[in-house]
Amino acid sequence: MRAAVLTGFGAPLTVRKVPEPEARGGEVVVEVLATCVLPYTEEVFSGRRNYPLEPPVVPGPGGVGRVVRAGPDATRLRVGDLVWCDPTVRARDDALTPDIMLQGLSSRGEGGARLARHLPDGSFAERMRVPTENVHPLPPEARDDPARWSSLVVYAIPYGGLLAAGLQAGETVLVSGSTGNLGSAAVAMALALGAGRVVAPGRDRDALGLLSDRFGRRVRTVGLTGDEDTDRAAMTTAAGGPIDVVIDLLPPAAPSAVTRAAAMTVREYGRVVLMGGVGMLGGADLALPYPWLMRNSVTVRGQWLGPRTANVGLIRLVASGALDLSADRIRTFPLDAVNDALAYAAAHGGPFDRTVLTPRVA
Repeated sequence: MRAAVLTGFGAPLTVRKVPEPEARGGEVVVEVLATCVLPYTEEVFSGRRNYPLEPPVVPGPGGVGRVVRAGPDATRLRVGDLVWCDPTVRARDDALTPDIMLQGLSSRGEGGARLARHLPDGSFAERMRVPTENVHPLPPEARDDPARWSSLVVYAIPYGGLLAAGLQAGETVLVSGSTGNLGSAAVAMALALGAGRVVAPGRDRDALGLLSDRFGRRVRTVGLTGDEDTDRAAMTTAAGGPIDVVIDLLPPAAPSAVTRAAAMTVREYGRVVLMGGVGMLGGADLALPYPWLMRNSVTVRGQWLGPRTANVGLIRLVASGALDLSADRIRTFPLDAVNDALAYAAAHGGPFDRTVLTPRVA
């Protein structure tokens, strides 16, 4: 089969023949129809993001495909089934604190690195090997547009964060980083889960206008100035009442002061979920006042990705129409144009822009 291989950081991907993957016990081989190219992928492959990825490797974070072979312990999956492949792989020998890797993209700690060495290759290939528990059947309508459904990888991140926050219907959510690719997905996700109002701060006026046009009155946009006190007051005013949940999805280049200004808008007993990359490339750490946290009983938690069970809920949200993907702008590239896809994704990382690689034709 053919795959795009990262031979070293800073080198272009090379499309070449590689051995066919074989399904062992607890694994499935999937023919990859569509896989999303995240806007920051080029930063990872260049080495600028310093992700613990070990070349040579076939990269690519999950995707939509057809089952080719399933291991003997798969009792419901059938050859030909259309499935979503979740890239978040967890070790099976510790249910409480499992080691985690993002197949074809990243890992956490030495345990995650061991997982990545066992299951190194991702979805930038005609076929990929996936743990059985990471393969989730898709509804029949997904067959009409697998490229669009491959954007589940983007929506899964804020979905995991909002589940961690325990978002309740009618609550007000503030999305820090709302004008970015992940942040705009968080705005859509919060509304799909029943948020009564979403506060969307940012500096990109065009992106803020796009959010307002797409979602109407339930979204209140705020143009940021860079002054913490001014921005905090503006976000609080825009909410028109208590802010129950703040979710931060800012990229590594963002200053921690922006995250702090957003976090400190949350109400007494409110929840703050940190999912972005602030501080990963250096800079000031996030400093939240101890007395404010304690006296207001604020919960602050980090959340890397979401639970495996979230995949079923996410698929149901899209299938029901509660989460509408129809307005997402999709640009597809064949496998041979993978480097063009990386460049395009880097240049088109705005709200609801999706770059998709299609290794096999549906």
